[in-house]
Amino acid sequence: MKFPPFGLPFRSQSASTAPAPRTTLAAAMEQSRYRLMVTAAVVTTVFATIGVKLVAATLFSQGGEPRQHHALELDSTTTNRADIVDRNGNLLATSLVTQSLYADPKLISRPEEAARKLVSALPELDYKEVYGKLSGDKRFVWLKRNLTPKQQYAVHRLGVPGISFEREERRFYPAGNLTSHVVGFTGVDNNGLAGLEQGFSKRLNEDPATPLQLSIDLRLQHVLRKELTATIQEFSAIGAAGIVYDVRTGEVMAMTSLPDFDPQDPTGLNPDTLFNRATLGVYEMGSTFKIFNSALALDSGKIRVSDTFDAVHPIKIGRFTINDYHSLHRALTVAEVFQHSSNLGSVRMVQLIGIAAQRAFMAKMGFMRPTALELPENGWPLAPNPWREVNSMTISFGHGISVSPMHTVAAAASVINGGVFHPPTILRRQPGAEIPGEQVVSRQTSDMMRRMFRFVVADGTGKSAGVKGYVVGGKTGTADKQKGRHYQKNSRMSSFLGAFPMHDPRYIVYVLVDEPKATAKTYGYATGGWVAAPAVGRIIKQIGPLLDVPTVDENAPEILNATFLNAAGSTNWAQQAPNAPSSAAPPPPKGSTVASFPTPAKPR
Repeated sequence: MKFPPFGLPFRSQSASTAPAPRTTLAAAMEQSRYRLMVTAAVVTTVFATIGVKLVAATLFSQGGEPRQHHALELDSTTTNRADIVDRNGNLLATSLVTQSLYADPKLISRPEEAARKLVSALPELDYKEVYGKLSGDKRFVWLKRNLTPKQQYAVHRLGVPGISFEREERRFYPAGNLTSHVVGFTGVDNNGLAGLEQGFSKRLNEDPATPLQLSIDLRLQHVLRKELTATIQEFSAIGAAGIVYDVRTGEVMAMTSLPDFDPQDPTGLNPDTLFNRATLGVYEMGSTFKIFNSALALDSGKIRVSDTFDAVHPIKIGRFTINDYHSLHRALTVAEVFQHSSNLGSVRMVQLIGIAAQRAFMAKMGFMRPTALELPENGWPLAPNPWREVNSMTISFGHGISVSPMHTVAAAASVINGGVFHPPTILRRQPGAEIPGEQVVSRQTSDMMRRMFRFVVADGTGKSAGVKGYVVGGKTGTADKQKGRHYQKNSRMSSFLGAFPMHDPRYIVYVLVDEPKATAKTYGYATGGWVAAPAVGRIIKQIGPLLDVPTVDENAPEILNATFLNAAGSTNWAQQAPNAPSSAAPPPPKGSTVASFPTPAKPR
């Protein structure tokens, strides 16, 4: 045992190592240091994590801009009805998410104050109507459907109890009036009420992610509507219809009916504006029906294009007499009957063919049933029953049977495209897909009809439809309108069915003008050759380049070999037929396209 040095007090080992007692202040300081250390560790961890994510986002995820396809993927799931687009993908109809305003009157304690606030935010609402709804006994009442974001914000700021919003969709039509009769429109609940919106309502709802693609080309639609509008204004007409048609596929490239409407707000309109003249309206087509009478005659094998028929003596049946609008006072070949639109020649041709054959041919052309077009507005033809001799005569020049413009165009396409009838469609046919078709006339008949189409424009009543380089052909038509049980002489439908290029037909352009009025510029005529043919020419001139149809030299040998026909019925352009009828008589004016209805014979 060691002892301390001399003079120092003695302390035991246990006494020297005992700890001093801890104070309250020391304990608090130690606890604070511990908490600070924990807090610092947490903050450091959080900021380290954020830093790592920022570095990963900026250096390893290709920048800070969000990828565009993410937004598109999100947008594609927001609506429950598919878009409608034209053949080039241009948007014709789409749905946007909106909010609609409703109320639970049981939760509104002061309906008069709530109604006053709502009307102040939405001035278009009627105070009495809103107050009546808010003070009623129902648990759910609509106040306004499809609010704009600004309107929704204004109502939301009011803070009125019992007022809420419901997510809905609203249909928008970017093309507006341009495609109104084709696309149609929906009601407030997004149910289709007209056009393709109605006809394909189930398809649009069941497959919202896949747009419905039409055969319509918005560019052609614009040209067609513009020219029809100009024609209506020029001739003070009450309406018009137009169609651009692909004769090889049956696709409707453009279709317009005027007057049209705004599909965004179709309520309260005159029913005439909602009426589709191109597909629903059925009319007596006048001399354009001579297309089918001539095709019937040639395809029967009983008549050749060079055969002649009496066009001098009127035809009497019962108390009616059939005359030509402008007679040439001589016999006419089949080519001239078509060229000059002779009623007498047409009747004598069908008399040789027979009533049964005529009726069967018209049925084969689709004139006894609605077309296959996918619109709900599809008119039923009006055909005579029984089909008697007088009916056969008048039908030969376009009276006594009523069909729609779409009927006329689809049947005419089969006459010039090689003889194959393709059902018309408003949907785009996919490249390489099989095109349904039925041979209705022979290729030889179709070839001759192409020549006759060209003959009308080159040297007949359709000259004003010609467009240099596009080898246009066609047929004029004018028919007096029937009002009640009588035909009105100054109330007519004037039309022209044009096709191009006639050496290799691709498209038909059809224009129908309802009740045009004659002008000084047209020398008092308001017939197809003066009214509709010039419009078709203007349309072809504008759409030809859009459709990539090349222009050609119309006098080139290969073009003449495919399209030439003269008055004698010869197709040899290099050598005129020696026995061709004299053409010294002046050509009839363009007014000769009227298909005059038989008039009562004068009493003897």
